[in-house]
Amino acid sequence: MFEAAELGQKVSEKKYQAALPKMRSALLEAHFALKVAKIPVIIIISGADGAGKGEAVHRLNEWLDPRGVDTHAFWQSSDEERERPPYWRFWRALPARGRIGILFGSWYTEPIIRRVYGESKTSELDNALERIAFFEKMLAEDGAVIIKFWFHLPKKAQKQRLKAMEKNPKTHWRVLPSDWKHFKMFDKFVKISERALRRTDSGPAPWHVIEATDRRYRELTAGQIILKTLRDRLKKQPVATQTGDAASLPVKKGITILDHVDLSQRLTDHEYDKQLAKYQGELTRLTWAANKKKVSTVALFEGWDAAGKGSAIRRVTSAVDPRLYQIIPVAAPTDEERAHHYFWRFWRHLPRAGRVTIFDRTWYGRVLVERVEGFARVDEWQRAYLEINDFEEQLADARIAVAKFWIHISKEEQLRRFKERENTPFKRYKITDEDWRNRKQWDAYKRAINDMVAHTSTEYAPWTVVAGNDKKFARIQILRTLCAALEKQL
Repeated sequence: MFEAAELGQKVSEKKYQAALPKMRSALLEAHFALKVAKIPVIIIISGADGAGKGEAVHRLNEWLDPRGVDTHAFWQSSDEERERPPYWRFWRALPARGRIGILFGSWYTEPIIRRVYGESKTSELDNALERIAFFEKMLAEDGAVIIKFWFHLPKKAQKQRLKAMEKNPKTHWRVLPSDWKHFKMFDKFVKISERALRRTDSGPAPWHVIEATDRRYRELTAGQIILKTLRDRLKKQPVATQTGDAASLPVKKGITILDHVDLSQRLTDHEYDKQLAKYQGELTRLTWAANKKKVSTVALFEGWDAAGKGSAIRRVTSAVDPRLYQIIPVAAPTDEERAHHYFWRFWRHLPRAGRVTIFDRTWYGRVLVERVEGFARVDEWQRAYLEINDFEEQLADARIAVAKFWIHISKEEQLRRFKERENTPFKRYKITDEDWRNRKQWDAYKRAINDMVAHTSTEYAPWTVVAGNDKKFARIQILRTLCAALEKQL
Protein backbone atom coordinates (compact mmCIF):
# COMPACT_ATOMS: atom_id res chain seq x y z
CA MET A 1 0.00 0.00 0.00
CA PHE A 2 2.75 2.47 0.92
CA GLU A 3 4.84 1.72 -2.18
CA ALA A 4 2.70 4.17 -4.15
CA ALA A 5 3.75 6.88 -1.68
CA GLU A 6 7.48 6.40 -2.30
CA LEU A 7 7.69 7.69 -5.88
CA GLY A 8 9.55 10.94 -5.17
CA GLN A 9 6.57 13.21 -5.93
CA LYS A 10 7.41 16.93 -5.83
CA VAL A 11 5.77 20.26 -6.58
CA SER A 12 7.83 23.28 -7.57
CA GLU A 13 7.52 26.53 -5.66
CA LYS A 14 6.18 28.20 -8.82
CA LYS A 15 3.45 25.63 -9.34
CA TYR A 16 2.57 25.67 -5.63
CA GLN A 17 2.19 29.44 -5.49
CA ALA A 18 0.16 29.46 -8.70
CA ALA A 19 -2.32 26.85 -7.46
CA LEU A 20 -2.64 28.04 -3.85
CA PRO A 21 -4.85 31.20 -4.14
CA LYS A 22 -7.50 29.49 -6.25
CA MET A 23 -7.59 26.42 -4.01
CA ARG A 24 -7.82 28.48 -0.80
CA SER A 25 -10.66 30.53 -2.20
CA ALA A 26 -12.53 27.41 -3.29
CA LEU A 27 -11.98 25.76 0.12
CA LEU A 28 -13.47 28.75 1.92
CA GLU A 29 -16.44 28.77 -0.44
CA ALA A 30 -17.07 25.07 0.20
CA HIS A 31 -16.63 25.58 3.95
CA PHE A 32 -19.31 28.28 4.04
CA ALA A 33 -21.65 26.12 1.95
CA LEU A 34 -21.18 23.24 4.41
CA LYS A 35 -22.10 25.53 7.28
CA VAL A 36 -25.37 26.45 5.56
CA ALA A 37 -26.08 22.81 4.71
CA LYS A 38 -25.28 21.80 8.31
CA ILE A 39 -22.92 19.01 7.26
CA PRO A 40 -20.27 17.94 9.81
CA VAL A 41 -16.77 17.21 8.51
CA ILE A 42 -14.15 15.07 10.26
CA ILE A 43 -10.55 15.31 9.00
CA ILE A 44 -8.14 12.76 10.47
CA ILE A 45 -4.42 13.52 10.26
CA SER A 46 -2.24 10.42 10.78
CA GLY A 47 1.05 9.06 9.54
CA ALA A 48 4.74 8.64 10.18
CA ASP A 49 6.72 10.60 12.77
CA GLY A 50 8.32 13.60 11.10
CA ALA A 51 5.96 13.49 8.12
CA GLY A 52 4.60 16.97 8.74
CA LYS A 53 1.30 16.16 10.42
CA GLY A 54 1.54 19.20 12.71
CA GLU A 55 2.43 21.46 9.79
CA ALA A 56 -0.59 20.15 7.88
CA VAL A 57 -2.89 20.94 10.81
CA HIS A 58 -1.52 24.50 10.96
CA ARG A 59 -2.00 24.90 7.22
CA LEU A 60 -5.61 23.74 7.29
CA ASN A 61 -6.38 26.21 10.06
CA GLU A 62 -4.93 28.95 7.83
CA TRP A 63 -6.84 27.91 4.74
CA LEU A 64 -10.26 27.36 6.35
CA ASP A 65 -12.38 29.79 8.34
CA PRO A 66 -11.04 29.29 11.90
CA ARG A 67 -14.42 30.26 13.36
CA GLY A 68 -15.85 27.03 11.97
CA VAL A 69 -12.95 24.70 12.78
CA ASP A 70 -12.30 22.68 15.94
CA THR A 71 -8.85 21.12 16.28
CA HIS A 72 -8.23 18.30 18.75
CA ALA A 73 -4.88 16.65 19.48
CA PHE A 74 -5.08 13.22 21.11
CA TRP A 75 -1.95 12.45 23.03
CA GLN A 76 -1.83 10.89 26.47
CA SER A 77 -5.28 10.45 27.96
CA SER A 78 -6.23 12.35 31.10
CA ASP A 79 -7.47 10.79 34.36
CA GLU A 80 -10.98 11.87 33.41
CA GLU A 81 -10.69 10.08 30.06
CA ARG A 82 -9.15 6.91 31.49
CA GLU A 83 -12.09 6.55 33.88
CA ARG A 84 -14.50 6.17 30.99
CA PRO A 85 -14.75 3.95 27.88
CA PRO A 86 -12.00 4.78 25.33
CA TYR A 87 -14.37 6.37 22.80
CA TRP A 88 -15.67 8.91 25.32
CA ARG A 89 -12.83 11.31 24.48
CA PHE A 90 -13.57 11.03 20.75
CA TRP A 91 -17.33 11.53 21.03
CA ARG A 92 -16.72 14.76 22.94
CA ALA A 93 -14.53 16.01 20.08
CA LEU A 94 -16.93 15.28 17.22
CA PRO A 95 -17.87 18.46 15.33
CA ALA A 96 -21.41 19.80 15.29
CA ARG A 97 -23.30 19.95 12.02
CA GLY A 98 -21.87 22.69 9.84
CA ARG A 99 -18.44 22.60 11.52
CA ILE A 100 -15.11 20.98 10.63
CA GLY A 101 -13.23 18.91 13.19
CA ILE A 102 -9.51 18.30 12.60
CA LEU A 103 -8.29 15.34 14.63
CA PHE A 104 -4.52 15.26 15.14
CA GLY A 105 -4.27 11.66 16.27
CA SER A 106 -7.47 9.66 16.51
CA TRP A 107 -9.10 6.34 17.36
CA TYR A 108 -6.41 4.66 15.23
CA THR A 109 -3.41 5.65 17.33
CA GLU A 110 -3.72 3.41 20.38
CA PRO A 111 -4.64 0.15 18.57
CA ILE A 112 -1.65 0.53 16.21
CA ILE A 113 0.80 1.50 18.98
CA ARG A 114 -0.34 -1.32 21.25
CA ARG A 115 0.14 -3.91 18.50
CA VAL A 116 3.55 -2.56 17.48
CA TYR A 117 4.75 -2.73 21.09
CA GLY A 118 3.37 -6.24 21.50
CA GLU A 119 0.79 -5.18 24.08
CA SER A 120 -2.02 -6.73 22.05
CA LYS A 121 -2.51 -9.64 19.69
CA THR A 122 -3.38 -9.45 16.00
CA SER A 123 -6.90 -10.64 16.83
CA GLU A 124 -7.30 -7.78 19.33
CA LEU A 125 -6.08 -5.30 16.72
CA ASP A 126 -8.60 -6.66 14.23
CA ASN A 127 -11.40 -6.36 16.80
CA ALA A 128 -10.43 -2.74 17.42
CA LEU A 129 -10.37 -2.05 13.67
CA GLU A 130 -13.79 -3.66 13.27
CA ARG A 131 -15.16 -1.32 15.92
CA ILE A 132 -13.52 1.65 14.17
CA ALA A 133 -15.08 0.70 10.85
CA PHE A 134 -18.51 0.41 12.49
CA PHE A 135 -18.04 3.76 14.25
CA GLU A 136 -17.10 5.56 11.04
CA LYS A 137 -19.95 3.93 9.14
CA MET A 138 -22.37 5.10 11.84
CA LEU A 139 -21.10 8.68 11.62
CA ALA A 140 -21.24 8.65 7.81
CA GLU A 141 -24.80 7.31 7.81
CA ASP A 142 -25.72 10.22 10.09
CA GLY A 143 -24.43 12.62 7.43
CA ALA A 144 -20.81 13.23 8.44
CA VAL A 145 -18.06 13.64 5.84
CA ILE A 146 -14.96 11.71 6.90
CA ILE A 147 -11.59 12.48 5.28
CA LYS A 148 -8.65 10.37 6.45
CA PHE A 149 -5.04 11.25 5.63
CA TRP A 150 -1.98 9.09 6.17
CA PHE A 151 1.27 10.99 5.52
CA HIS A 152 3.98 8.51 4.59
CA LEU A 153 7.76 8.83 4.61
CA PRO A 154 10.21 6.21 3.29
CA LYS A 155 12.59 4.97 5.96
CA LYS A 156 15.57 6.89 4.62
CA ALA A 157 13.58 10.09 4.29
CA GLN A 158 12.25 9.76 7.84
CA LYS A 159 15.77 9.42 9.23
CA GLN A 160 16.93 12.50 7.30
CA ARG A 161 13.87 14.49 8.43
CA LEU A 162 14.36 13.65 12.12
CA LYS A 163 18.07 14.53 11.97
CA ALA A 164 17.38 17.83 10.21
CA MET A 165 14.73 18.77 12.77
CA GLU A 166 17.11 17.94 15.64
CA LYS A 167 19.81 20.21 14.24
CA ASN A 168 17.45 23.14 13.69
CA PRO A 169 17.13 25.29 16.87
CA LYS A 170 13.56 26.12 15.91
CA THR A 171 12.41 22.52 15.56
CA HIS A 172 14.71 20.39 17.74
CA TRP A 173 12.12 20.34 20.55
CA ARG A 174 9.68 18.54 18.27
CA VAL A 175 11.87 15.42 18.04
CA LEU A 176 11.11 13.19 21.01
CA PRO A 177 12.95 10.07 22.19
CA SER A 178 9.89 8.09 21.14
CA ASP A 179 10.37 9.27 17.54
CA TRP A 180 13.76 7.54 17.32
CA LYS A 181 12.39 4.51 19.12
CA HIS A 182 9.62 4.29 16.55
CA PHE A 183 12.17 4.72 13.75
CA LYS A 184 13.98 1.60 14.93
CA MET A 185 10.63 -0.21 14.61
CA PHE A 186 9.92 1.30 11.17
CA ASP A 187 9.22 -1.97 9.36
CA LYS A 188 6.86 -3.17 12.07
CA PHE A 189 5.00 0.14 12.05
CA VAL A 190 4.60 -0.06 8.28
CA LYS A 191 3.28 -3.63 8.39
CA ILE A 192 0.75 -2.99 11.14
CA SER A 193 -0.31 0.42 9.80
CA GLU A 194 -0.94 -1.11 6.37
CA ARG A 195 -3.17 -3.72 8.01
CA ALA A 196 -5.10 -1.00 9.84
CA LEU A 197 -5.60 1.04 6.68
CA ARG A 198 -6.69 -1.93 4.58
CA ARG A 199 -9.29 -3.05 7.11
CA THR A 200 -10.79 0.42 7.59
CA ASP A 201 -10.68 1.72 4.01
CA SER A 202 -14.31 2.09 2.98
CA GLY A 203 -16.55 4.02 0.60
CA PRO A 204 -17.91 6.36 3.29
CA ALA A 205 -14.49 6.79 4.94
CA PRO A 206 -11.62 6.10 2.50
CA TRP A 207 -7.95 6.49 3.33
CA HIS A 208 -5.77 8.93 1.37
CA VAL A 209 -2.09 7.95 1.57
CA ILE A 210 0.06 10.93 0.65
CA GLU A 211 3.80 10.95 0.05
CA ALA A 212 5.14 13.48 2.56
CA THR A 213 8.75 13.86 1.46
CA ASP A 214 8.00 17.17 -0.27
CA ARG A 215 6.07 19.72 1.83
CA ARG A 216 4.46 21.50 -1.10
CA TYR A 217 3.26 18.27 -2.69
CA ARG A 218 1.88 17.08 0.65
CA GLU A 219 -0.03 20.28 1.36
CA LEU A 220 -1.37 20.82 -2.13
CA THR A 221 -2.51 17.21 -2.48
CA ALA A 222 -4.28 17.24 0.89
CA GLY A 223 -6.00 20.53 0.09
CA GLN A 224 -7.20 19.29 -3.30
CA ILE A 225 -8.56 16.06 -1.78
CA ILE A 226 -10.48 18.01 0.87
CA LEU A 227 -11.89 20.38 -1.73
CA LYS A 228 -13.04 17.58 -4.03
CA THR A 229 -14.60 15.63 -1.15
CA LEU A 230 -16.50 18.66 0.11
CA ARG A 231 -17.74 19.58 -3.35
CA ASP A 232 -18.87 16.03 -4.04
CA ARG A 233 -20.79 15.98 -0.76
CA LEU A 234 -22.46 19.31 -1.46
CA LYS A 235 -23.69 18.02 -4.81
CA LYS A 236 -25.49 15.13 -3.16
CA GLN A 237 -29.12 15.73 -2.34
CA PRO A 238 -30.51 14.02 0.77
CA VAL A 239 -32.55 10.99 -0.16
CA ALA A 240 -36.14 11.15 1.06
CA THR A 241 -36.76 8.04 3.11
CA GLN A 242 -39.96 6.75 4.63
CA THR A 243 -40.72 7.75 8.21
CA GLY A 244 -43.01 6.24 10.78
CA ASP A 245 -43.75 2.70 11.88
CA ALA A 246 -44.53 1.14 8.49
CA ALA A 247 -41.49 -1.13 8.58
CA SER A 248 -42.25 -2.76 11.92
CA LEU A 249 -41.13 -6.35 12.25
CA PRO A 250 -44.14 -8.69 12.18
CA VAL A 251 -45.42 -9.87 15.55
CA LYS A 252 -47.07 -13.28 15.41
CA LYS A 253 -50.81 -13.06 16.13
CA GLY A 254 -50.31 -9.69 17.82
CA ILE A 255 -48.64 -11.29 20.87
CA THR A 256 -45.61 -9.46 22.24
CA ILE A 257 -43.08 -9.94 25.00
CA LEU A 258 -45.16 -7.68 27.21
CA ASP A 259 -48.11 -10.06 27.05
CA HIS A 260 -46.09 -12.63 29.00
CA VAL A 261 -45.49 -10.35 31.98
CA ASP A 262 -47.49 -11.35 35.05
CA LEU A 263 -49.00 -8.06 36.16
CA SER A 264 -50.89 -9.68 39.04
CA GLN A 265 -47.73 -9.91 41.15
CA ARG A 266 -48.05 -7.88 44.34
CA LEU A 267 -46.45 -7.31 47.72
CA THR A 268 -48.15 -6.62 51.02
CA ASP A 269 -47.10 -3.53 52.94
CA HIS A 270 -45.23 -5.71 55.42
CA GLU A 271 -43.37 -7.65 52.72
CA TYR A 272 -42.56 -4.42 50.91
CA ASP A 273 -41.13 -2.66 53.98
CA LYS A 274 -39.03 -5.69 54.86
CA GLN A 275 -37.58 -6.15 51.35
CA LEU A 276 -37.12 -2.41 50.81
CA ALA A 277 -34.89 -2.17 53.87
CA LYS A 278 -32.98 -5.28 52.79
CA TYR A 279 -32.23 -4.26 49.20
CA GLN A 280 -31.64 -0.58 49.88
CA GLY A 281 -29.10 -1.60 52.51
CA GLU A 282 -27.52 -3.99 50.04
CA LEU A 283 -27.39 -1.30 47.36
CA THR A 284 -25.70 1.12 49.76
CA ARG A 285 -23.00 -1.45 50.48
CA LEU A 286 -22.52 -2.37 46.83
CA THR A 287 -22.26 1.20 45.49
CA TRP A 288 -19.56 2.01 48.04
CA ALA A 289 -17.74 -1.23 47.19
CA ALA A 290 -17.99 -0.33 43.49
CA ASN A 291 -16.66 3.13 44.19
CA LYS A 292 -13.66 1.64 45.97
CA LYS A 293 -12.96 -0.71 43.05
CA LYS A 294 -13.59 2.02 40.42
CA VAL A 295 -16.57 0.13 38.95
CA SER A 296 -19.16 2.44 37.38
CA THR A 297 -22.88 1.85 37.00
CA VAL A 298 -25.32 2.94 34.31
CA ALA A 299 -29.00 2.36 35.08
CA LEU A 300 -31.62 2.93 32.36
CA PHE A 301 -35.29 3.55 33.09
CA GLU A 302 -37.88 3.26 30.36
CA GLY A 303 -41.58 2.49 30.59
CA TRP A 304 -45.10 3.54 29.83
CA ASP A 305 -46.27 7.00 30.84
CA ALA A 306 -47.34 6.84 34.52
CA ALA A 307 -45.56 3.49 34.95
CA GLY A 308 -43.73 4.72 38.05
CA LYS A 309 -40.23 5.46 36.76
CA GLY A 310 -39.81 8.51 38.98
CA SER A 311 -40.85 6.80 42.20
CA ALA A 312 -38.65 3.78 41.38
CA ILE A 313 -35.66 6.07 40.78
CA ARG A 314 -36.28 7.75 44.12
CA ARG A 315 -36.10 4.38 45.91
CA VAL A 316 -32.78 3.74 44.19
CA THR A 317 -31.23 7.11 44.96
CA SER A 318 -32.40 6.92 48.57
CA ALA A 319 -29.91 4.08 48.98
CA VAL A 320 -26.97 5.76 47.21
CA ASP A 321 -24.77 8.49 48.66
CA PRO A 322 -25.55 11.75 46.80
CA ARG A 323 -21.85 12.17 46.06
CA LEU A 324 -21.88 9.00 43.97
CA TYR A 325 -24.77 9.46 41.54
CA GLN A 326 -26.29 11.78 38.98
CA ILE A 327 -29.71 11.59 37.32
CA ILE A 328 -30.00 12.53 33.65
CA PRO A 329 -33.62 13.32 32.68
CA VAL A 330 -33.97 12.95 28.93
CA ALA A 331 -36.44 15.15 27.09
CA ALA A 332 -36.60 16.50 23.53
CA PRO A 333 -33.05 17.30 22.34
CA THR A 334 -31.76 20.86 22.57
CA ASP A 335 -30.41 22.75 19.56
CA GLU A 336 -26.86 21.81 20.60
CA GLU A 337 -27.81 18.14 20.90
CA ARG A 338 -29.62 18.10 17.54
CA ALA A 339 -26.44 19.47 15.96
CA HIS A 340 -24.66 16.18 16.78
CA HIS A 341 -25.23 12.48 16.29
CA TYR A 342 -28.08 11.39 18.57
CA PHE A 343 -25.69 9.34 20.75
CA TRP A 344 -23.52 12.38 21.52
CA ARG A 345 -25.72 13.64 24.34
CA PHE A 346 -25.60 10.27 26.09
CA TRP A 347 -21.86 9.64 25.76
CA ARG A 348 -21.08 12.96 27.42
CA HIS A 349 -22.96 11.94 30.61
CA LEU A 350 -21.22 8.62 31.22
CA PRO A 351 -20.01 8.41 34.84
CA ARG A 352 -16.46 8.57 36.11
CA ALA A 353 -14.99 5.41 37.63
CA GLY A 354 -16.92 4.29 40.70
CA ARG A 355 -19.90 6.58 40.09
CA VAL A 356 -23.53 5.93 39.12
CA THR A 357 -25.48 7.55 36.29
CA ILE A 358 -29.24 7.05 36.13
CA PHE A 359 -30.96 7.85 32.83
CA ASP A 360 -34.65 8.71 33.08
CA ARG A 361 -35.47 7.91 29.44
CA THR A 362 -32.56 7.00 27.21
CA TRP A 363 -31.09 6.40 23.76
CA TYR A 364 -33.93 3.94 23.23
CA GLY A 365 -36.06 6.91 22.26
CA ARG A 366 -34.70 6.38 18.73
CA VAL A 367 -36.47 2.98 18.46
CA LEU A 368 -39.53 3.98 20.51
CA VAL A 369 -40.97 7.50 20.34
CA GLU A 370 -38.90 8.57 17.32
CA ARG A 371 -39.95 5.42 15.46
CA VAL A 372 -43.64 5.53 16.37
CA GLU A 373 -44.10 9.29 15.98
CA GLY A 374 -42.10 9.46 12.74
CA PHE A 375 -39.31 11.68 14.13
CA ALA A 376 -36.75 9.22 12.74
CA ARG A 377 -36.63 7.73 9.25
CA VAL A 378 -37.17 3.99 8.96
CA ASP A 379 -33.53 3.41 8.00
CA GLU A 380 -32.42 5.46 11.03
CA TRP A 381 -34.35 3.54 13.68
CA GLN A 382 -33.70 0.18 12.05
CA ARG A 383 -29.91 0.59 12.14
CA ALA A 384 -30.13 1.97 15.68
CA TYR A 385 -30.40 -1.53 17.14
CA LEU A 386 -26.84 -2.38 16.06
CA GLU A 387 -25.60 1.06 17.14
CA ILE A 388 -27.15 0.63 20.58
CA ASN A 389 -25.69 -2.84 21.02
CA ASP A 390 -22.23 -1.57 20.06
CA PHE A 391 -22.53 1.32 22.54
CA GLU A 392 -23.62 -0.92 25.40
CA GLU A 393 -20.91 -3.46 24.60
CA GLN A 394 -18.36 -0.68 24.98
CA LEU A 395 -19.82 0.09 28.41
CA ALA A 396 -19.54 -3.56 29.40
CA ASP A 397 -15.97 -3.78 28.03
CA ALA A 398 -15.09 -0.84 30.31
CA ARG A 399 -16.37 -2.82 33.33
CA ILE A 400 -19.48 -0.67 33.71
CA ALA A 401 -22.46 -2.43 35.28
CA VAL A 402 -25.43 -1.87 32.96
CA ALA A 403 -29.00 -2.35 34.20
CA LYS A 404 -31.93 -1.70 31.83
CA PHE A 405 -35.53 -1.53 33.05
CA TRP A 406 -38.76 -1.36 31.11
CA ILE A 407 -41.62 -0.82 33.57
CA HIS A 408 -44.76 -2.41 32.16
CA ILE A 409 -48.33 -1.69 33.24
CA SER A 410 -51.66 -2.61 31.72
CA LYS A 411 -53.61 -0.16 29.61
CA GLU A 412 -56.36 -0.16 32.22
CA GLU A 413 -53.93 0.64 35.03
CA GLN A 414 -52.46 3.50 33.01
CA LEU A 415 -55.93 4.99 32.53
CA ARG A 416 -56.62 4.74 36.26
CA ARG A 417 -53.36 6.54 37.06
CA PHE A 418 -53.98 9.23 34.45
CA LYS A 419 -57.38 10.02 36.00
CA GLU A 420 -55.90 9.96 39.50
CA ARG A 421 -53.28 12.49 38.42
CA GLU A 422 -55.91 14.76 36.91
CA ASN A 423 -57.93 14.68 40.14
CA THR A 424 -55.00 15.19 42.52
CA PRO A 425 -53.77 18.82 42.66
CA PHE A 426 -50.14 18.03 43.52
CA LYS A 427 -49.96 15.35 40.80
CA ARG A 428 -51.75 17.29 38.08
CA TYR A 429 -48.50 18.63 36.61
CA LYS A 430 -47.50 15.08 35.73
CA ILE A 431 -50.26 14.60 33.16
CA THR A 432 -49.98 16.32 29.78
CA ASP A 433 -51.71 16.29 26.42
CA GLU A 434 -48.74 14.33 25.10
CA ASP A 435 -49.48 11.51 27.56
CA TRP A 436 -53.01 11.16 26.19
CA ARG A 437 -51.69 11.34 22.62
CA ASN A 438 -49.13 8.60 23.29
CA ARG A 439 -51.86 6.43 24.78
CA LYS A 440 -53.66 6.38 21.43
CA GLN A 441 -50.53 4.77 19.95
CA TRP A 442 -50.50 1.96 22.53
CA ASP A 443 -50.43 -0.90 20.00
CA ALA A 444 -47.70 0.74 17.90
CA TYR A 445 -45.59 1.23 21.02
CA LYS A 446 -46.14 -2.42 22.01
CA ARG A 447 -44.72 -3.51 18.64
CA ALA A 448 -41.78 -1.15 19.05
CA ILE A 449 -41.09 -2.36 22.61
CA ASN A 450 -41.23 -5.97 21.47
CA ASP A 451 -38.68 -5.28 18.72
CA MET A 452 -36.51 -3.28 21.10
CA VAL A 453 -36.24 -6.08 23.64
CA ALA A 454 -35.80 -8.74 20.96
CA HIS A 455 -32.93 -6.85 19.28
CA THR A 456 -31.13 -5.31 22.26
CA SER A 457 -31.42 -7.69 25.21
CA THR A 458 -27.87 -9.06 25.25
CA GLU A 459 -25.73 -11.09 27.62
CA TYR A 460 -23.78 -7.95 28.57
CA ALA A 461 -26.82 -5.65 28.84
CA PRO A 462 -30.05 -7.64 29.32
CA TRP A 463 -33.46 -6.04 29.63
CA THR A 464 -35.50 -6.48 32.80
CA VAL A 465 -39.20 -6.11 32.02
CA VAL A 466 -40.70 -5.05 35.34
CA ALA A 467 -44.24 -5.95 36.40
CA GLY A 468 -45.41 -2.46 37.33
CA ASN A 469 -49.12 -2.64 38.11
CA ASP A 470 -48.14 -2.86 41.77
CA LYS A 471 -45.59 -0.12 42.42
CA LYS A 472 -44.26 -1.81 45.52
CA PHE A 473 -43.51 -5.02 43.63
CA ALA A 474 -41.89 -3.03 40.80
CA ARG A 475 -39.57 -1.11 43.13
CA ILE A 476 -38.33 -4.26 44.83
CA GLN A 477 -37.79 -6.02 41.49
CA ILE A 478 -35.70 -3.06 40.30
CA LEU A 479 -33.63 -2.82 43.49
CA ARG A 480 -33.02 -6.57 43.54
CA THR A 481 -31.97 -6.62 39.87
CA LEU A 482 -29.69 -3.61 40.27
CA CYS A 483 -27.99 -5.23 43.26
CA ALA A 484 -27.48 -8.43 41.27
CA ALA A 485 -25.95 -6.51 38.35
CA LEU A 486 -23.50 -4.73 40.64
CA GLU A 487 -22.67 -7.92 42.53
CA LYS A 488 -21.90 -9.67 39.25
CA GLN A 489 -19.65 -6.86 38.05
CA LEU A 490 -17.79 -6.68 41.35
